[in-house]
Amino acid sequence: MKIASWNVNSLRVRLEQVTDWLTNNQPDVLCLQELKMTDEEFPIEAFKSIGYHSLFTGQKTYNGVAFISSRPLTNLITDLPNFDDPMRRYIAADFKSEKGEIIRIVNVYCPNGQSLDSDKFVYKREWFRKLQDAMGTDIKTNPNTVLVGDFNITPGDIDCHDPLKWAGKIHCSDIERLILQKLMSEGLFDTFRHFHKEGDRYSWWDYRGAGYRANEGLRIDLILSSSAMMNKVQNCWIDETPRKLDRPSDHTPVVAEYTV
Repeated sequence: MKIASWNVNSLRVRLEQVTDWLTNNQPDVLCLQELKMTDEEFPIEAFKSIGYHSLFTGQKTYNGVAFISSRPLTNLITDLPNFDDPMRRYIAADFKSEKGEIIRIVNVYCPNGQSLDSDKFVYKREWFRKLQDAMGTDIKTNPNTVLVGDFNITPGDIDCHDPLKWAGKIHCSDIERLILQKLMSEGLFDTFRHFHKEGDRYSWWDYRGAGYRANEGLRIDLILSSSAMMNKVQNCWIDETPRKLDRPSDHTPVVAEYTV
């Protein structure tokens, strides 16, 4: 089973890139973030025409998350449990593998936080606290759980191109990394880092200052697997191919393969 995560930074702008990537890579589930479109605008037929099903929750201009899957998903939830939030940042559903196993997949676009002294950072902390509660419940209910998305946090200095420059700043602060560690303490593991111990591997590069050409990036797009799923994972990688296209997203896909 192949699961991928990609912040497309406007599905309207990058629909052709997404459908091409699906055709070329054939994931079982592609989790998208930052759709930046309403539910009424979602291009269901474009995905249906290449053999994929869609589940989504969107809003105008900002946020929005979706599942694009090779077979229908079930037990859909589109609101972060026990959190009153109009922002469309959370979607979860079950995928039944060819072997009949049920995998719970949670797809998130986590708040940016803007700066450590802002109201938006207060929101980010509370949002993550509720996500931690939800993941604890999900893993107890179904040990085969995978949490993916744009977390807007680098797990460590190795995930930042210039730790000194970014020290104490949003995405790379100690408090954010502690928040991520608490989330993972529910029984989640950084799947990419399990296979790759080297630095200079990122999933996001700023459009400004030729960030991609200089490889001045951050690894903030993660696939976090439960212990049960870590026992079944075969590989995890970052696919930089879409970042090299004309008018790319500033993020690129992260992909994991499991034997289920």
